[in-house]
Amino acid sequence: MRRTSTPWLRARVASAWLETRTARTLVLDVPGWPGHDAGQHLDVRLTAEDGYQAQRSYSIASASATDRVELTVQKVPRGEVSSYLVDVAREGDELEVRGPVGGWFRWTPDDERAVSLVAGGSGVVPVMAMLRARQQAGSTAPFHLLYSTRTPDHVIYADELYRIATSGTGVEIAYVFTRGGLPDDVRAPGRLTAADVAAVEASIGRPGRVFVCGPNPFVETATRLFLDAGHPASIVRTERFGPTGG
Repeated sequence: MRRTSTPWLRARVASAWLETRTARTLVLDVPGWPGHDAGQHLDVRLTAEDGYQAQRSYSIASASATDRVELTVQKVPRGEVSSYLVDVAREGDELEVRGPVGGWFRWTPDDERAVSLVAGGSGVVPVMAMLRARQQAGSTAPFHLLYSTRTPDHVIYADELYRIATSGTGVEIAYVFTRGGLPDDVRAPGRLTAADVAAVEASIGRPGRVFVCGPNPFVETATRLFLDAGHPASIVRTERFGPTGG
């Protein structure tokens, strides 16, 4: 979808809550929102009283719905848009959104193949949309989420992920804590390894699609590990982010 042909829509903050100390979910009422596929993103535009505008792109966290969309925003140091959305925006505040955007990194419920989701930090947001879309549609496609983050305190959607993992609906979730884990963790803290990737196939079999999202270095490492494990490049789809103005 071409951004230039997609109109800006008025969005109103319906509710918001903190997921971690620096990540916040915002539910937006967006009259005219056409719906979206899991994995897509949108543009957010803020306009100050003096006319100054700032624009950023954010992954959509929610499963598809008309007239409503959910974002989870990680605060970026000195980021003018993320700081506003995480620290300032309140119920009733208005902003503009444009989308949905993106056709490559997306999952739809008609795909019955086993799926490996690999997320680094706030890269969990678009793959969470995939988990929610799967649940919304009643899909039985085997899913495995490999979620890398610094510590358990940095896990976004912690309660919901726990419910999904224990629901017995064909979703397996494994955490890779890089700085410090829980006392009873079998896996020692550290970055993603070949053993973590091998555990995916042991859990759900050979995945038919791999979605990797996170910071540039994480995505490069995860992609290389899957390719080294013999997975064809054609099944690996990536979404990455690097340093921006936030």
